[in-house]
Amino acid sequence: MDQDLIEAAGRLLDRCRAAGVKLATAESCTGGLIAAYLTEVPGSSDVFERGFVTYSNKAKTASLGVPLELLERHGAVSEEVARAMAEGAVGSSPADISVAVTGVAGPGGGTPEKPVGLVHMAAGRRGGATVHRACRFGDVGRGEIRRLTVGEAFGLIETLL
Repeated sequence: MDQDLIEAAGRLLDRCRAAGVKLATAESCTGGLIAAYLTEVPGSSDVFERGFVTYSNKAKTASLGVPLELLERHGAVSEEVARAMAEGAVGSSPADISVAVTGVAGPGGGTPEKPVGLVHMAAGRRGGATVHRACRFGDVGRGEIRRLTVGEAFGLIETLL
């Protein structure tokens, strides 16, 4: 694991702890990697509430309540679905804040409209706003796209604290 990301996870957990908030993740293209970095930090259990790995559309609908119609209209890799995932993670858990990611990690699966390296992420707060960020990392390799996504997701959560 990347030591810089472990340290970033520790700082984020400290900020959540100081703010008195619990955190949930909803992950698609990262397959649980955000949760893995958070739980790599000793004592994370007092902040990290749960993680949802919703790789398939069916899982996004069943676990997070993402409307099938939204997935059909916009596709899984979209701002709309990232926002619905983040809101679903808070709605389906006792967490106060959440982060959700959905993207094209490659090496295949990209299109001109949604190329490899495109990741949509959203962070939501119970009773508050949901913020979105689109990242275009480029075709830098599956592992690197996933690693970069973790760092960006941590930064997005920070905007809610």
